[in-house]
Amino acid sequence: MSPRRETFAPLSYLVFLLITLGVALLCICLGSVWVPPEQALGALVGNPGIEGTARSIIMDLRVPRVLAVALCGAGLSLCGAAMQGLLRNPLADGSTLGVSSGASLGAVLALAFGFTLPGLPQLGVMGMAIVFAFLSLLLILALAWRLDASLSTNTIILIGVIYSMFISALMSLVIAFSGPRLHSVTFWTMGSLAGAQWNQVLAMAVALALCSLVLLRRGQELNAFAVGEDNARSVGVEVKRVKLEVLIAVSVLIGVCVSIGGTIGFVGLVTPHAARLIVGPNHRRLLPATLFLGAIFLMLADLIARTLLSPTELPLGVVTSLIGALCFVTLFARTRRVK
Repeated sequence: MSPRRETFAPLSYLVFLLITLGVALLCICLGSVWVPPEQALGALVGNPGIEGTARSIIMDLRVPRVLAVALCGAGLSLCGAAMQGLLRNPLADGSTLGVSSGASLGAVLALAFGFTLPGLPQLGVMGMAIVFAFLSLLLILALAWRLDASLSTNTIILIGVIYSMFISALMSLVIAFSGPRLHSVTFWTMGSLAGAQWNQVLAMAVALALCSLVLLRRGQELNAFAVGEDNARSVGVEVKRVKLEVLIAVSVLIGVCVSIGGTIGFVGLVTPHAARLIVGPNHRRLLPATLFLGAIFLMLADLIARTLLSPTELPLGVVTSLIGALCFVTLFARTRRVK
């Protein structure tokens, strides 16, 4: 098969892009207040004829929220696809390493005790999440290397699961002593991107751009990992270096997404499986597809969260968990039927 056919075709990019833009426009228009598509498009292109209220709803509330949701979904799904390929485990995602749990602990500590950065109060939660994500990665890799110098996949998964359980206990302890901030901390742990701001959108866009460049370039190496690390070494893959690059990129991206959106589960588990059904297992096609499908999935989930019981808004993490659980039951049933 030629290299051109192994990669994501331009027509495929166009189709996914058009679907993603269509879903984004739908999410901008729908809500507690209906905004006609022509007004939404007019506000986006800067049409001076759009009235102030409609422009404010679109540009100050819905557009940053929809963009943040799309970027978060794309990032989490890309991390899930990369981790499933690296660890050769269909149930893996970025949280398998425990990095997501570590980032959540950092964010919860910042929320519960009011930690802020001097001069940058809004970046306190993000900074703590990223720092704890990095520290979690270093700790997990150090423990895995101590037990197994080859950093085998099974060892990393085992350490990650144990670490996640430990962090979950610490988070429960922090929440129990969060005092007057109990409600905000508890709601954050359920996952939500309500009130997303433009500076948060910019931070997520930069993180996604940098980390996706690292991960998308490793598509061929992840294909080699799919049939075993020994096979990857035999074809010239620097196993340890690729592992570290992927793990670091995943940690940074998860840290940023968790700091802004809270705990949003199942995105990194569900969308890679859906992408494989559409484009196949080749990571040179799979990774770009998960970017688009993750954005589409989370935008639709967020739309359900804010419109299903309007004016009451459901936590986004609850919606994704419900949908993800149903999807996994379906996938498991199909797998059993095939066997």
